Amino acid sequence: MKPVLVVNAGSSSLKYQLIEPGSPPSAKGLIEEIGSAQARLRHDGEDRGTRPAEDHEAALAWMLEALGDTLDDLLAVGHRVVHGGTRFTEPTVVDRDVEAAIEQLSPLAPLHNPANLAGIRALTTLLPTTPQVAVFDTAFHATIPAVAATYALPRELAEAHGVRRYGFHGTSCQYVTGQVDAENLIICHLGNGASITAVENNRSVDTSMGLSPLEGLVMGTRSGDLDPAVPFHLMRAGLSAAEVEDILTKRSGLRGLAGASDMREVRERQDEPHARLALDVYAYRIRKYIGAYLAAVPGMQALVFTAGVGENDHRLRQEICAPLAHLGIALNADANEAAVGRSEPATIGTGPIEVLVVPTNEEAEIAAQAAAIVG
Repeated sequence: MKPVLVVNAGSSSLKYQLIEPGSPPSAKGLIEEIGSAQARLRHDGEDRGTRPAEDHEAALAWMLEALGDTLDDLLAVGHRVVHGGTRFTEPTVVDRDVEAAIEQLSPLAPLHNPANLAGIRALTTLLPTTPQVAVFDTAFHATIPAVAATYALPRELAEAHGVRRYGFHGTSCQYVTGQVDAENLIICHLGNGASITAVENNRSVDTSMGLSPLEGLVMGTRSGDLDPAVPFHLMRAGLSAAEVEDILTKRSGLRGLAGASDMREVRERQDEPHARLALDVYAYRIRKYIGAYLAAVPGMQALVFTAGVGENDHRLRQEICAPLAHLGIALNADANEAAVGRSEPATIGTGPIEVLVVPTNEEAEIAAQAAAIVG
């Protein structure tokens, strides 16, 4: 099969992989500091230095230069797009109407959709004969029923402004679901961004993130769940709406509690009171959601940990699971520790509910979805 170029464009960074579906990537890289005179490229593990990249088009041109002849006979470009609203529930070949719709959805994901769209537009110009395919993080969660997706707001207001639960990390959840034999799962996607998804009969039925990626778990810099009155309280204290949004999305979570957003740094400082409390709050919030989803999906068969923190912090998995033995969730300590760094799924549980560590691969999922719709 021809390869797919997978692109994940952020506001100031660009990740990419060249993947023939079903095979490991043949090339991959990262460009950082887009918009500056000192953008840096790392390609296939090699530092390619710095050069000006004033926008995504310049960065993507640098990417194409680095990939060179490997782009011959490209099947498609698969783009990660964070928010597809209710319109986009499957991978979609991009045309002008799709571009316009992604732009219209930007108020629901202001930190992500504009950057994703910049990548699409740039590669439409740079690779005009190659199909561009948008793969949406929200798509996997389109199956969430109304009872779980609906907020108790005035109906007309919610409908007019698109206020409902959308959910994110869907591409990761879809990949993980395909790696597990069980059909009823709780998936803990724990990275700098973190969410939990309840899967019944291989379909998402509830997830912790909502209208935006801010709701739910404690994350690297996001607060997760809090009393909706907190923003009003802070604004009455003199902070602007923009300042409150910045606090909740960029200065809260682990950073707010422990002074560091990287779980590895917090873990290294776990003997300090603030870091210990941060770890305890982080694990407690996850346990609460696991308990809620055990109630939401009778017959839950497996609990899955994935993403950077979920795959690599065996102590966190133990902290989460140890108090849940009465619910049928228990770990084998040796298997739990041995699962760190593995590239294949690992079984780490000993109770009636299976516990697994499943390395996620969103790029492989995007490549497969793009190839399926184009091919």
